[in-house]
This record gives sequence, C-alpha cells and structure tokens, in this order.
Amino acid sequence: MHPTSSPPPPPRRRRSLAGRLLAVQVVIVAAVVAGGAVLAYLFTAQRAEDAALRQATAVALAVADTPTVREAAARPDHSTVLQPYAEQVRADTGVDFITVMDPDGTRWTHPDPARIGRPFLGHTDQARAGRTQHETYTGTLGPSVRVVTPVLDGQHRVVALVSAGITVDNITARLRTPLLALIGVAGSALALGAAASYLLAARLRRHTHGMDAEQLAHLYDYHQATLHSVREGLLLLDREHRVLLCNDAARRLLQPTGEVDGLTVRQLGLPESLTRALESAAPVRDEVHLTAEHVVLLNTSPVGPGLGTVVTLRDHTELQGLTGELDNVKGIAAALDAQAHEAANRLHAVVSLIELGRHREAVEFATAELALAQRLTDQVVGAVGEPVLAALLLGKAAQAAERGVDLHLTADSRIDDGVLPDRLTPRDLVTLLGNLIDNAMDAAIENAAHAAPEVHVTARTDDGHLLLRVADTGPGVDPAAAEDVFRRGWTTKQHGRGLGLALVAQTARRNGGDVRLGDDGGGSGGEHDGRSGGAVLTVRLPLQRAEVGAR
Repeated sequence: MHPTSSPPPPPRRRRSLAGRLLAVQVVIVAAVVAGGAVLAYLFTAQRAEDAALRQATAVALAVADTPTVREAAARPDHSTVLQPYAEQVRADTGVDFITVMDPDGTRWTHPDPARIGRPFLGHTDQARAGRTQHETYTGTLGPSVRVVTPVLDGQHRVVALVSAGITVDNITARLRTPLLALIGVAGSALALGAAASYLLAARLRRHTHGMDAEQLAHLYDYHQATLHSVREGLLLLDREHRVLLCNDAARRLLQPTGEVDGLTVRQLGLPESLTRALESAAPVRDEVHLTAEHVVLLNTSPVGPGLGTVVTLRDHTELQGLTGELDNVKGIAAALDAQAHEAANRLHAVVSLIELGRHREAVEFATAELALAQRLTDQVVGAVGEPVLAALLLGKAAQAAERGVDLHLTADSRIDDGVLPDRLTPRDLVTLLGNLIDNAMDAAIENAAHAAPEVHVTARTDDGHLLLRVADTGPGVDPAAAEDVFRRGWTTKQHGRGLGLALVAQTARRNGGDVRLGDDGGGSGGEHDGRSGGAVLTVRLPLQRAEVGAR
C-alpha cells in the first residue's frame, strides 16, 4: 500500500492592511497612554512629596518659634508641658509626628508616649549647628519625610530641636485619589483611541476591500501595466489640467517631448484646438483632432465634482485615410456610372444613325468620342507612370466631367514609375492629391457664374522633390487667411468640416514636406497660365536620392 499523503496545510490567512494598521494604532495608543500615565504619576508623586515637605517644614518652624517651646526647654519638666502641646498641633496640622527633643537628641515628646526619653532616630547635626535640615528617614513610624529645626533662646543658642514629619504611607494615601483619576483618564483615553482606530480601520477595510499591503502593491502594478498596455491612449488630468498619467499609446499619438507628468496640457505643445478641448469643463464625445502626424478621436469625461478629467485618444489616422479613399472610390463610381449612362446614350445615337442609313456620320461620331477619351487616357498615362497617381487622375477626371468641371494635366507634369520612395504610401498620395483636387473642384463650381470651372493639376519631380500643384478658377483665398487654410475646422463651404486641407498638411509634414498657398515661385506651367483668379496649392515632398538612384 502506498502511504497516504497528508493534505496540504490550509493557506495562512493574511491580515488585511486595515487589520495591521489597527494593531499598530492600538499598540501606539496604549504605549502613549501608558507613558503619559507613568509620567503623570511620577510628576504627581514628586509634587505630593514636595507638598508634604513644605507642610512639615512650616509646622516645624512654627513650633520652634513658639514661646511655649522656648520656655519649656528651660524647665526641668519638659514633657509635661510640651507633650500635650505637640499632640494638639499635630492633630491640627495633619502631620504624622511632632517631636521636641534635647539638643543631644533625647525625645521630650512623641505620638507614642512610651518612646519619650529615648533617642531620636535621624540626623540632627545641621540642626544642632543652627540650620534647618530635611530628609527621608525610617523611624519608629516607618519611612517618613521629616524636617529638623533648632529652637534658639535670646542669645541664639540652640536649646532644643523640633522635628515634624509625614510618613511615606500617608503621602501614598494622598496620591490614591489622583492616581485613581489618572487611571480612569488613561483607560478612557485608551478606549477612545482603540475605538477611533477600529472605526478608521473599518473604513479603510471597506476602501481597500480587505486587501493587505502586498496585495495592494500587486494591484497597483497590474493597474499600471494595464494602463500602459492598452492600445487606446489614456490621459489622467487633475483639476488644474496637469497630467497625472500618460500611457504609452497617448505618448505615441501626442508625441510630447520629455517627461510629461506634472505638466499642464498647455505645456505639451499640442495644437490649439486639441488643447482647448482638453481644458474644456464639458465632456467631449468623438471629436476629431489633428496632431503633427496623427488624426485622433478625442473623448473626455470629468471625474466627480472638480476632481479632474479622464481623456481617451484613439488613432483615427488609418480610418480617416480609408474614409478618404472610400469617398474617392464613391466619387469615381458615380462618375463611371454617369459615363456609362452617357456611353449608352452615345451608343443609342450610333445605332440610330446606322438604322437611318447614315453610316458615315455614325463612324465619324463614334471615332470622335473614342479619340476624346483615348486622348485623356494617353495624356495621363504618358505623363504619370506612377499607377496610383495615374488611376487617381483618371478617376478624378471622370468625376470632374460628371460635375461639369474641366480637369487638365499640365504639360510639364512628369513622374516616372518607381521614382517615388517606398515610405510615400499610396494612401498618402490619395490623401494629398485627392483632397487638393476635391477642394479645387468645389471652389471652381462655386465660382462658375464668373469663370468657366477648371482645375489644373501639376504632378512632377523637381530637384529631388515630388511637386503636386492644383490650381482652380474659384474665388481664391484671402491672403490674410493663408495660415488658417490648413487649420482643422477652416472652411468656406456651408456644410464643410474643414478637414481635407488639414489632412493634406498633416500628411505632408509626416513625409518631411510641406504645403503652402501659392505656386512657391516655381511657376505653374502649361495650360493654366491664362486662367483668371482662383487658388493655387502646392505640396513639396523630399525624395530619397539613394533609393531613386538604386532604381
């Protein structure tokens, strides 16, 4: 048979943090109360002893200065006169003994008459020399605090000695009442301290859910690891809009320089619109903001009454790019649908001409339409070898034709296939040129009453840079608003969001380039030289020469 293994011992139950604090607080309160009680007792005992000494001294001096005592010292029957007098004074003053004695120490009086005539127990050398002395000494009544003072005659000779004293037991009895009161106060203080500690520990136990210090430390570590591992950006701000926590995702989206904990949002160097949204007391829901390289979706939620704000940030860059691509695809699809409808009409016209026997006119009509479409395709494909740009231009040309806008590719446009670096993604190309053309078409249509709507596009490489320029025949842009054009929210459209050109500026910066209003002194070139008015937007992006040469 195999020996049966004993079950493992049950896990040792850890005392919670509140329980530990309760034990520590009770020990501290008990130590403080006990120490205070001891000090109070010692202080009270010393004061009681000092009071007893002062009382004994006053009685001894008063008796020694009494004429009755001086006169009795000269008579042979000292005790007959002094014994009743001393006992009367002792009873009146509350001392335990008054002893009048000969200078050599022989007692003339004593509370116990049987001890009269015997030697005094204690030191009298200073009193015999004419000085008052005091000591604690064990005599016939036990330990006592006593005073011995001389009795002087008219010639200042010591003719007798007077001793008055109070026993230690009597002093202790006097301490009993204040000592009991002290014990009561100490016990009450200990009880109140323990009760307060218990209530505080109970409240702390509720807040910490009964966890001990180690468990709380682990929970904090898990909390920190969780906040820094989530993909959503998280900012915790206090009531002064200072950063309490900024996780890794928020750092990636906001790209602050250096340590941010303790800084205000104004010190993070964020765009003004984003800073205002973070400082707003009202909650923010799904607001789109642009940073230097990202499109972020912002949500804020106040924490309690004036405690601070929880901020969440989501990277909206890819989604915004996909949305832009989808809009372009939708526009192209609509244009192709319109072209298909138009092609059907033209095909019906050709068929009708053939049915009417007008074969030559049918061929001429079909040939002219085919040459017009082929000429635009040949122009775009011949000038722009980059497939994404060529496809985008053809689609935008179809979309422009459907909207009644003439889109022209300038004669100096030239981009060979493989010239653009890999870091310049097709999505960025669509964002740049697609938004520029869309804004140009909107502006041209808006000004169609004053000029034929036209859009002129230039796409070429120029001195190690990719140059994209779009000009329109629209109303133009006020030079005073040249800096605001690329700010999120700026728009001249009635229902516009003011996001297109802001995305263009952000994408250009992310790729190391810039965008500006105007033709940057490089000339517009080609067919749109004769256009009137309108705006010119130019994007310049650096190319990687090493990569270009390698290809």
